[in-house]
Amino acid sequence: MSTAIAVTSADMALSAQDERTVPAVVLRDLDRQPLEQTLDGMQALLDQHGHVIVVCSRAVPDQVERRLHTVRSLLESDRIALFRPELPPLGIAVLARQLRQLASCDLGPGVLASAGRLLTHYVHSGAVLNSVTRLDRVPVGLRTHAKSWVPGSQFGVIAHPEPQLVRIGPEAALAGPDFGTWMLVARGQLQSDWVTASLAPAWNVLGLREAVLPAESVAWWGTGKLVEFCTYLPDLSVLYQLVTSVRQSVCHWCGIDVIGDRCVFCSATPPGHDRPVHEGHASPG
Repeated sequence: MSTAIAVTSADMALSAQDERTVPAVVLRDLDRQPLEQTLDGMQALLDQHGHVIVVCSRAVPDQVERRLHTVRSLLESDRIALFRPELPPLGIAVLARQLRQLASCDLGPGVLASAGRLLTHYVHSGAVLNSVTRLDRVPVGLRTHAKSWVPGSQFGVIAHPEPQLVRIGPEAALAGPDFGTWMLVARGQLQSDWVTASLAPAWNVLGLREAVLPAESVAWWGTGKLVEFCTYLPDLSVLYQLVTSVRQSVCHWCGIDVIGDRCVFCSATPPGHDRPVHEGHASPG
């Protein structure tokens, strides 16, 4: 019985990375369908898979977030994990696909859910924007705001793992990963080849693919005129090695195996244990 990996819209369910990647469960129209229908659907998932990990962006509508918490509360289930990391939508979609890859392995649901927090540290997410006047998720100085009013200005932004922002020009550069990655690019309503022509070669990416821009990206970045990008580790063997190299423990509350300092299903933390999960992460290369 494999753990179900769920996303909140079809554009967050990326195509499979390999033949073992399990399909994503798409929780459609959570903010519009009747509550009873949502409850029945989630209960059916629990009956079929045992555990459900919902990976969603912090840019989802408030009604979607409330519905997810309501369903979990009404079902009184510690077998539903709501995972909302601080990543832009394309990074969320990549992370959900990595969990779908790992769902095919011999990992318990608690370890799989905890793996999401670990793998977040290996994702670099950013975008090229035509304006930063409505960007409120990355620190932006007043001078940069002023420059964004200059016609034709474009900005390269890194939101994770560390905020960066540059005005794109001949000398523009952004610090990237120091290990081998692939890059995923999703184009919005902005004409720019800076990511593929300049950034990807500078970061020495091993491969590049394109995807549909998630609908939530417009709200997250504050503009529809953007090109979103994300680098990630594509190989299942590397992902599995990273996850299994971290010490596992048993959640003292719900009894499942976990990695890190908090059970993603019941939110319990081990008594006296406050070491964050990233302190135990291993090098991918």
